[in-house]
Amino acid sequence: MSAKELSAEPYIKGILQGDVVLLSKAITLVESTLEEHRELSAQVLEGLQEYTGNSFRLGITGVPGVGKSSFIEVFGKRLVEQGHKVAVLAIDPSSSKSKGSILGDKTRMNELSTHPSVYIRPSPSSGSLGGLTRHTYESMLLCEAAGYDFILIETVGVGQSETAVSGISDFFLLLMLAGAGDELQGIKRGIMEMADALVITKADGDNLTKAKAARSEYAHAMHLFQAEESGWIPKTMICSSVSGEGMQDILSMLSDYKNKTTQSGYFAEKRKQQQFKLFEQALDEEVLRSFRKNEAVKNSIDEVLQLSKSSKVQPFVMARKIAALFLNTEK
Repeated sequence: MSAKELSAEPYIKGILQGDVVLLSKAITLVESTLEEHRELSAQVLEGLQEYTGNSFRLGITGVPGVGKSSFIEVFGKRLVEQGHKVAVLAIDPSSSKSKGSILGDKTRMNELSTHPSVYIRPSPSSGSLGGLTRHTYESMLLCEAAGYDFILIETVGVGQSETAVSGISDFFLLLMLAGAGDELQGIKRGIMEMADALVITKADGDNLTKAKAARSEYAHAMHLFQAEESGWIPKTMICSSVSGEGMQDILSMLSDYKNKTTQSGYFAEKRKQQQFKLFEQALDEEVLRSFRKNEAVKNSIDEVLQLSKSSKVQPFVMARKIAALFLNTEK
């Protein structure tokens, strides 16, 4: 069935029953820019609202080549062994020109992708930080309604997407490599400040000694960025996707974090703050959408475009005039 042939109710019923096909179709609606799809996805999300929020949301990032997909493959299997239903939302980089993306994460998680308790959804970043946040957040809610109680959100790498993913995660995990030169030089301070824990990957074989040394160096740096509001002291650990070393320690750490922050009330408060920030962002996007669709605005922007080809234009002055024009037409 196409989106046009379905109302919200079949989607809602199917997702609550764990229908993976309808879950995937609903996420496609969420990612769509068509107005009819946006309206239908909004109805679906409203119908599922009371069934969301019952998962642990783990954001995972790291420099290219750090082994994010390998980590998720092994870590995800551990979660499944402990009885969790796992959803992996893998954000793939989109071309700013073609808007196309690789969408290859599913092929890099061969065993995990075939497990009946695991759902993997690669999604394009579409070159938009706001779109990434909305699409990923709403996809996460759909997965929660479908019964997935542990959501892993893998980002494209170290860049803008980290801010978006950190803003919708309960815990933000930064993966790093050892022995790649001056460890602290290739990582932005802002990303370290967002991280609730830093894990050195590929801690096996000849690289184990380097990983342990890097852990000590990172641990010193991480203590400079303690999150006083939550009371949580960021951890520094090592792991291996080959031997499985450190995976159980990471699971125990996440459990400890959730217990401590739940007892203090920070866990629930953080989600409330995230929801309000998302509301503010969505409101800005809706206002901008209305602004761009206004005929008078579109005509004025076209006039500025023509003027800019033949003469000098004061961009800020013209922007104020067009904004004032929009406000007058909306009265």
